[in-house]
Amino acid sequence: MAKDKKLVEAITSMDVDFAQWYTDVVKKAELIDYSSVKGCMVIKPAGYAIWENIQKELDFRFKETGVENVYMPMFIPESLLEKEDHVEGFAPEVAWVTYGGLEPLQERLCVRPTSETLFCDFYSREIQSYRDLPKLYNQWCSVVRWEKTTRPFLRSREFLWQEGHTAHATAEEAEERTEMMLNLYADFCEEVLAMPVIRGQKTDKEKFAGAEATYTIEALMHDGKALQSGTSHNFGSGFAKAFEIQYSDKENKLQYVHQTSWGLTTRLIGAIIMVHGDDNGLVLPPRIAPVQVMIVPVQQQKEGVLEKAYELKNVLSNYKVKVDDSDKSPGWKFSESEMRGIPVRVEIGPRDIAENQAVLVRRDTHEKMTVSLDELNEKVGELLNTIQSDMLARARAHRDAHTYEAVDMDSFVKTVEEKPGFVKAMWCGSQECEDKIKELTGATSRCMPFKQDHLSDTCVCCGKPAVKMVYWGRAY
Repeated sequence: MAKDKKLVEAITSMDVDFAQWYTDVVKKAELIDYSSVKGCMVIKPAGYAIWENIQKELDFRFKETGVENVYMPMFIPESLLEKEDHVEGFAPEVAWVTYGGLEPLQERLCVRPTSETLFCDFYSREIQSYRDLPKLYNQWCSVVRWEKTTRPFLRSREFLWQEGHTAHATAEEAEERTEMMLNLYADFCEEVLAMPVIRGQKTDKEKFAGAEATYTIEALMHDGKALQSGTSHNFGSGFAKAFEIQYSDKENKLQYVHQTSWGLTTRLIGAIIMVHGDDNGLVLPPRIAPVQVMIVPVQQQKEGVLEKAYELKNVLSNYKVKVDDSDKSPGWKFSESEMRGIPVRVEIGPRDIAENQAVLVRRDTHEKMTVSLDELNEKVGELLNTIQSDMLARARAHRDAHTYEAVDMDSFVKTVEEKPGFVKAMWCGSQECEDKIKELTGATSRCMPFKQDHLSDTCVCCGKPAVKMVYWGRAY
């Protein structure tokens, strides 16, 4: 039995050291391995399979709104990058190529930290007439940002993402697309990842450099820290003017396009871990799990057990099912299934076969139930749906229980120090107050939610008239 427990005992309790718990889980669940390239990770099959499911689901949703996929070069000439001043925000994180083979390059090439300039350069040639609009493009790729401090999925020097870049004839169309994509992200997080999010707008200090407005979805992790989980930017016509992206309207007059950009990354895998995981490892929502059901044959060396396990796999063919037919002990298999976050475990042994039943075990609650094999397919389907909805409800309850209100600076500071989570507070709109709050507490403005609450008439920091209610919090 000691051997069976060894896998889970290797995980630090999240209540003892949350950061070490997170590292233990991504390693023990074999989501990643460390690389010889400092600050970069190897995403192993179990981790990449989650990203593939995220990609598949999002790609479908994108295309339903008319988006098409393209691919841009990974290198950006320095002169092109400098055409728009948003490069200053990325300058400390940019990686440069200075040699091609043995020859020094005449112009440095940036390894893309983001692709606004590439899309703008392309659109300046691609768009000529109102008939060419809108352009609704997205690319799936990797980007490089030379982070000083890295953590698997949450912050690495190279990471995977998608970046959408659209061009529109009017400001209204651009704003509509910006909000549409943010809501698409939010719905995806809640419906598929069982992860509740706050939808809102970033302050001017926190918005993307060069954007007129940045909208965000903010999630709360188990340790009370916030995680920006997706952003959507309205660029207005600023980039269009810098890159001369113009079109002839129906009156044959030249107009600048209005642009948007929106992106979501592999840090979502980190969010799934930190929102749903426990001291036994991963807990994956059924709709994103690469394996939804693991069948574990008990006493598989006995006649008919392994055959019955594979027969049940065929019965459950509507789901993503595997049979663990390894020569490990049943206890180890149970522990490994839990570590990997597989939503439902089906246990089948000689006694179960004799009684025409199987034991179902929920990963999220560890609840066991015995079901007739005649009802197995139906019961597993019902259980997967229940787990999905229960996980969202628990995550929402946790977020709500760790969301607080503050109406003066003393209570704000005390809350941030003593109660990790979101703090809702009124704000006057000045960056001075925003900076002071960060200096005093380490909390940053997460977003100005679309659904505003009126907590008081005055700013929590300076006491002047308030203009917005803001979610604040310490963040990853």
